[in-house]
Amino acid sequence: MNKEQFLKQLNASLTRLTLEEREDILQDYEEYFEIGMEEGKSEQEISKSLGNPRQISKELMASYHLGQVEQTTSAGNVMRAVWAVIGLGFFNLVIVLGPFVALIGVVIAGWASAIAFILAPFGVLFNLAIGNFQLFDLFFALGLCGIGIFIAMGMFAATNALTKGFIRYLKFNASLVKGGLKND
Repeated sequence: MNKEQFLKQLNASLTRLTLEEREDILQDYEEYFEIGMEEGKSEQEISKSLGNPRQISKELMASYHLGQVEQTTSAGNVMRAVWAVIGLGFFNLVIVLGPFVALIGVVIAGWASAIAFILAPFGVLFNLAIGNFQLFDLFFALGLCGIGIFIAMGMFAATNALTKGFIRYLKFNASLVKGGLKND
């Protein structure tokens, strides 16, 4: 593969990035070719040493989405980062998607519990409407509501911590796939 084919394939794989970001990346790879040619290497040798442009674009997209999720932690950015890291390799389907689904389950279960406890006093209103009201139910429901508020506060902190921890895990996984851990 010569320089033009390499850059064309890399450019075609980076269409989801902005034009400015794509041009910046392509400029970097043009510089790699220039430096390699100054050292007496052929375009084929340089492109072979750089690797497959599609794999390079997957790694760049994963890095881009991980950077995006660090700047703005939203559900959409986290999902895009998860899919980008999964796209780095088939093995990531298991080691990224499995923990992600488990964490989502824990977060949803925690929030559902908190909301159910907070809404417990509405059950007392229902009992009052059907004529089965007992004073004990009112105090019990208020107690559950208070516990629900504490669970919600804990879930807020837990959701933030789990999100940050999972993003760190994604970065660790992406660095492993890119060629092993480096001393950084």
